[in-house]
Amino acid sequence: MSNPLSPSPSSVTNAADRDVPLDAAVYESKFDLSLASAATDSDALSPVYTAEILDDEKTESPTTASVTPPRAWPVRLWFATASALHWMFGVVCLLLGLSILASIPLLQFLTLGYLLEASGRVARSGRVRDGLIGVRGAARIGGFILGAWLWLLPLRLTADMWYDAWLIDPQSHVTQGWRIGFIALCVAIFTHICWAWLRGGKLRHFVWPAPVRLLKSLPRVGVLLGEKADELWDFVVAMRAPYFFWLGVRGFAGALVWLFVPTLLLIAALRTEDAGLGALIGLFGGAVMACALLYLPFLQTHFAAENRFRAFFEWRRVRDMFRRAPLAFWCALLITLLFAIPLYLFKIEILPREALWLPGLVFVTFALPVRLLTGWTVGLARRREAPRHWVFCWASRLAAIPVVLFFTLILFMTQYISWYGAWSLFEQHAFLIPAPFLGG
Repeated sequence: MSNPLSPSPSSVTNAADRDVPLDAAVYESKFDLSLASAATDSDALSPVYTAEILDDEKTESPTTASVTPPRAWPVRLWFATASALHWMFGVVCLLLGLSILASIPLLQFLTLGYLLEASGRVARSGRVRDGLIGVRGAARIGGFILGAWLWLLPLRLTADMWYDAWLIDPQSHVTQGWRIGFIALCVAIFTHICWAWLRGGKLRHFVWPAPVRLLKSLPRVGVLLGEKADELWDFVVAMRAPYFFWLGVRGFAGALVWLFVPTLLLIAALRTEDAGLGALIGLFGGAVMACALLYLPFLQTHFAAENRFRAFFEWRRVRDMFRRAPLAFWCALLITLLFAIPLYLFKIEILPREALWLPGLVFVTFALPVRLLTGWTVGLARRREAPRHWVFCWASRLAAIPVVLFFTLILFMTQYISWYGAWSLFEQHAFLIPAPFLGG
């Protein structure tokens, strides 16, 4: 004989269907059975009445989660504004970081890999916002660097004062005072920077040192250091630097395969002593370069979306995608080549190595929107199934011919103003490293 106080399987199942916790289901089943036992044998309890009682008990149950009242609109506006400013600060930090990496040899492939991954993600998802990778993380790194740099300013000022006093009289009491003050300030600022890092490393942590919290945290400094070291390691691993580097190397190699032969032909056209033969070689090289430019921007994005090196040679796949979005392909090609032309002015004279990140910032700023646009174009073509009308396809093809021919002419003429002359034709920032010079 079953226990009359045990919950029936049907009652527990019904409670689970209504997303009620298990303890509440048991309580409701016991309450239901007690009501049934109180009723006469001839008069069964009405199911509707039982449901009403159970609903009342469920609403009054202490297990029901309390609803958080919505925030007032000034609070929501404040948080939205702060989030937007934090995001924009992250975009600026991201562009600065990519430009610095683009000016350092070998690390340049990290920048190219990031741009390719941004284009590939947009092509896979179709959303432009997916291409802005790591904006919040860049804001966190930039906030820590900015906060530490601002706190080092008084330290630099104190060091200059100590050095000036030492030049005047190395043995004076003023010099010794500045020396002691410099050492004390070094200890204080270094402690403050470390404490700000332990608290999260955000920019607001550098504004107020929170001395009471610091004193309370002294007994467990070792535990905090271990936790932050683990968080730092997880943050570095999440950046996926090896992946971006390898993607950039393969993207560079694939683009170079397409550009190597036409670039050599353009260089050979100038090195040939026979003017007529040089003109023929130049025309043939220009035609090959123009054909490569028709496919290369979209082949790079296709490679990044598929993450296969063989995708660089699937030009028929690109032609099929072109038929499904011809106008978008033409606009992406036009903007890609148009944005690359003004940047050749930065190749006229080489800059000092420590200042190469300044033009690199311009190159990255121009390259990122172009990569996002190309990714969106390829994503649009991947989502469509039927090709567009043949009128739009042929109109886009005919309109693309003067675009690539004009860019090829500009590219051929840039060797007369570039620092490395004819060999600068290999430094095509629109498809290779987004920097004025490959060597950094």
